[in-house]
Amino acid sequence: MSLDDIRKQIDLIDQDLLKLLSQRADLVHEVGVVKKRDGLQIYAPEREQALLDRLIAINQGRLPEKSIKAIYREIMSAALALEDDLKIAYLGPEGTWTHQAAIKKFGHSVAYSPQPNFSDVFDQVARRQASYGVVPIENSTEGAVSHTLDLFVDSPLHICAQILLRIENCLMASIPKGEIRTLYSHPQVFGQCRSWILKNFPEADLVEVSSTTKAAQLAKEKSHEGAAALGGALAAEIHGLELLETSIQDRATNTTRFLVIGEKTCPPTGNDRTSILFAINDKPGSLVNALQAFDHLQINLSKIESRPSKRKDWEYIFHVDLTGHAESENISQALKELAEHCSMVKILGSYPDTVE
Repeated sequence: MSLDDIRKQIDLIDQDLLKLLSQRADLVHEVGVVKKRDGLQIYAPEREQALLDRLIAINQGRLPEKSIKAIYREIMSAALALEDDLKIAYLGPEGTWTHQAAIKKFGHSVAYSPQPNFSDVFDQVARRQASYGVVPIENSTEGAVSHTLDLFVDSPLHICAQILLRIENCLMASIPKGEIRTLYSHPQVFGQCRSWILKNFPEADLVEVSSTTKAAQLAKEKSHEGAAALGGALAAEIHGLELLETSIQDRATNTTRFLVIGEKTCPPTGNDRTSILFAINDKPGSLVNALQAFDHLQINLSKIESRPSKRKDWEYIFHVDLTGHAESENISQALKELAEHCSMVKILGSYPDTVE
């Protein structure tokens, strides 16, 4: 078969694909009408995960799992845009890791709204100026993002999904490496690249800024002063910088977990994570007694963090992630027993425990 013959067959398949996508779009529009009529959430992460799992299971072709997910992420993004005018608030500016995480979850077809700080992301969603928000919660190298943890205490919002994003930091500049005297970046990135910086730029000035995108902007503006930035490749692309080195993070598996926040949580999927926070009564043994419910009901605690309550000196609020859904019998019982030892228990949400 000649090259022209092969290309003609590809053109015919593309025509068929377009027809099928149009038919799918018509059905998606009907789904949106039904959801609005019945007061249902437009974004359904449990349905999204079930769809991806099913497609990967039945895939027998040459396309790898990663490609299947990427293709259907954009198909589902277009579907969400057809169902409703979704707007996603995220910690900006454009080009940050949070922006990239939001695109990974929602695709390119929905509208995005960069916000200057964490509280504004929460506020935009709470005021219904945005449909959902995306915020970082923890990094595998640097640990928890305290600003996000603190905002959940008083927020009415729930967690409805998580996003795991592999973080590959780069050295970017518009000058040669030998001329660099100052490095700009976000504090988390400096922490993730600490050993690399000591080895390659032990004498450089390290300047902390609000985002990696801001760092890239300053590297461009202050290139004559020997400025460079550390951050993601998207920030370099946006500001026209050259990538001098890639994957400079100290740990190859450097990953950040992000949360999608909205007004409602998710129904059970069979593979869920539940996030809660609680404050214990101020008496000896309170924390041990509070955690015993999870022990005897054999519930796995995948994460526990403490934060000052900011209401009373030396009073702490504990943030805990559990394996399972809050509606399950054992977790529901554990939360009832937990409440007996606490001054406050709050369920932040149950959501698919995705690993992508």
